Amino acid sequence: MPVQPVVIGVDSSTQSAKAAFIDAATGRTLAVGRASHHVGGEGGARESDPEVWWHALREAVAAGLKESGLDPSAVIGIAVAGQQHGLVVLDRAGLAVRPALLWNDTRSAPQAAALTEALGGPDAWTARTGSVPVASMTAAKWQWLRENEPRAASAAAAVRLPHDFLTERLAGTAATDPGDASGTCWYSTATGAYDPELLQLIGLDADLLPPVATTGAARIGSLTATAADELGLPAGIAVAAGTGDNMAAAVGLGLGGAGLLDHPALSLGTSGTVFAASRTRPASPALAGFAAADGTYLPLACTLNCTLAVDKIAALLGLGRDAAEAGGEVVLLPYLDGERTPDLPAASGLLTGLRHTTTRQQLLGAAYEGAVVTVLRALDEVLRACGLDPADEAVATRPLRLVGGGARGRHWVETVRRISGRPLLIPDSTELVAVGAAALAASAATGEDPVALAASWQGGEALELPPVQRDLETWERVSGVLERAAPTLLS
Repeated sequence: MPVQPVVIGVDSSTQSAKAAFIDAATGRTLAVGRASHHVGGEGGARESDPEVWWHALREAVAAGLKESGLDPSAVIGIAVAGQQHGLVVLDRAGLAVRPALLWNDTRSAPQAAALTEALGGPDAWTARTGSVPVASMTAAKWQWLRENEPRAASAAAAVRLPHDFLTERLAGTAATDPGDASGTCWYSTATGAYDPELLQLIGLDADLLPPVATTGAARIGSLTATAADELGLPAGIAVAAGTGDNMAAAVGLGLGGAGLLDHPALSLGTSGTVFAASRTRPASPALAGFAAADGTYLPLACTLNCTLAVDKIAALLGLGRDAAEAGGEVVLLPYLDGERTPDLPAASGLLTGLRHTTTRQQLLGAAYEGAVVTVLRALDEVLRACGLDPADEAVATRPLRLVGGGARGRHWVETVRRISGRPLLIPDSTELVAVGAAALAASAATGEDPVALAASWQGGEALELPPVQRDLETWERVSGVLERAAPTLLS
């Protein structure tokens, strides 16, 4: 009996690595191996040793092989989707000069502000890159490194993003893709290439950067004998360029040129992320105007404080996650790690509207509401970047695809549904980033379109929740506090 081909999609996130083994023909998930990452740092620092990512990838693949019982010879391709923006600086031996600076390391906020000013303001940046530097962006992190650790910067023989680092370990070939590269603020979505003037501005030699593949699905090489031996896989299988985690999630949802365009998705995880695939190149200072993995664009907004921040509030109150009730008069902005959207890197949490009658359950509910209103305000900006009017009834009633860990939480779903007033679609798959990466791997091995392939894999399986009456009172109360408090939160 012929062996059914299998592809591996790796989701290398902030906290863990997941390796999904997917039947390349049907999209059936055969196994998902997992391994954890370590994140260190205090205050605004968030760092990880890149070698931890490689060890976790190996452990996740081994666990997936064991769980599935597959003959490794069935595997025909592999791709990595990684956490965006992280700065990986390597020496000539390919080893990290220092721990990688992660996307949620906010120490580079001053450098981001200085870079914005140096080029002439937000509009000058969005015209080139689609995005304005904030603390998350890799260019700001490189500038921070140059100013604070010049020896580490001068020792750089290569500069990589997290998924680039892992892809290079797999194929022995340096490569990135337009999607993840567009999160650096040194790649231009206007030209589809690294921007020489921006590289000069931040003092980064283009020779330190990997070549940019045409798409995340492009085959950039084959699994080396060394990597194959470490992973227990056949040498020579296809290695795709891979992409950033958000771009892979869009592929996994079937969003892109061969699928749905201008349809919004909301991911509730460590961060709250809203995005849509579009043919319109985004250029809004309020957004990250990314490229997508398939050659379209991915206007995206990301909030730093989502499920972990609300879980922290629940822990402080001594409550379970689902013990929350609607917040009543209370407003709680859970900006425990500063905030990225809106750009308030120095912010802390804010609580207002307390009464004698306020309960712990209402305080927890207010934390959910603060996080959800923040991310839904960002969603409106994403829709505008797609050339849509969020107030238009046809747009306002378009289903919102809800994904991420929070999409499995009852109160998260209830709060998003109540405050958005939109119908919700909750896909059956919980590993959309890994599934999207698997579609890129399958495309690299077979030449099929990754978005169309992922859409065919879905089979229409999703929980559909009809809209409810929109809670405009909560929307306006929380929005009003945010708008009034923003100048104070900036300081």
